[in-house]
Amino acid sequence: MLSLSDWITTLSLVFGGCCSNAITTERLTSENPNSGILITFFQFLIVSLYALPGQFAFSVPAQANARPKQHENGGHEKPRATATRTTWLPRLRKRRVPLVPYFVQVALFFVLSVLNNAAFAYDIPMTVHIVFRSGGMVINMLLGWLLVHKRYTRKQVVSVFIVTIGIIVTTLSASKSESKPSSAQPTDVAVSLYAQGVSILSLALLLSGFLGLTQDYVFARYIKPSEAQAASDPLAQPSWQENMFYLHALPLPLFYFSRESIMTELARLNTSPSVSLASVPLLDTYLAKTLDSAALALPCMFWYLFANTTTQLLCVIGVNRLTGRVSSLTVTLILTVRKAVSLLLSVAVYGRQANIMMWTGAALVFIGTVGYSTGTRTKVKDKKD
Repeated sequence: MLSLSDWITTLSLVFGGCCSNAITTERLTSENPNSGILITFFQFLIVSLYALPGQFAFSVPAQANARPKQHENGGHEKPRATATRTTWLPRLRKRRVPLVPYFVQVALFFVLSVLNNAAFAYDIPMTVHIVFRSGGMVINMLLGWLLVHKRYTRKQVVSVFIVTIGIIVTTLSASKSESKPSSAQPTDVAVSLYAQGVSILSLALLLSGFLGLTQDYVFARYIKPSEAQAASDPLAQPSWQENMFYLHALPLPLFYFSRESIMTELARLNTSPSVSLASVPLLDTYLAKTLDSAALALPCMFWYLFANTTTQLLCVIGVNRLTGRVSSLTVTLILTVRKAVSLLLSVAVYGRQANIMMWTGAALVFIGTVGYSTGTRTKVKDKKD
């Protein structure tokens, strides 16, 4: 059970980090629609660097565990806790999951992350992006029913139907807005570009469903059976920390094939107007006394990229803290509220897609999500988001 201070910290990370990340992402992609791969690279990089120290330990087992001695009455001596000793050289912590299952998860996670950020280049508004990605349960149910023969309650089926209707309504609402005559592009071109973006989001949603099934298998096959052993091992780390590191670190070499696109987008960001931190209220007086304001001047898009990368790290930490300490139902409900807040902030800050159809579709998606979460047949074990 989380204490009050833990709740405050975790919710601050989830709502502050994730909602701020959505705002900065929308700002970056509105000015640079093709910056999706650049954003993805820096997000993966900072999460990997943050989690890297936790993968090493300066302690090693003092000696191998001896086999428990057998008593004369046939019983066995209770195994003793593993003793450790400190070393000068770091030692890589033992993984609870082999590399091969990680490679499968990495391939899916990398591709769907790139697709989600690349969709902004096809005139996909952030509002549609948020609502569309909230419909992952539709794919999860279909794949679970087709591939692993899962059974669902009537309330869950009805909830998924409501979510599907909500996604369709939201998508059509944005499509109408994009095809207005005031658009800089011809109507046919704008609609075609928007349709391509919806297709990309749909593919990412499908891949997220396969990723969910893979994570379920990995949890049941490797993580759950080793929980008792990990609890008594002083060198073991929480499974979510291991998962967070390998899912973000292993794909980093793949960005080599997109290096030209990354460098091109960095050059474009560099052409944005320069902004100094010394011009920020409350910081101007302090910085003027300590540092040269000219030395703090950077193109404004670099500040947004820094903020986006930092808030993504806070968001990932908050979500993983949440999934490791509360029930899956609570996680779903909190993340649903977080997405609703992100949607409201997007409309409030940028004033886009604020129409009746969009609000109706978003409401259907969020209502369906809550209904699906509360309609589970039995309580299930937490799964990392």
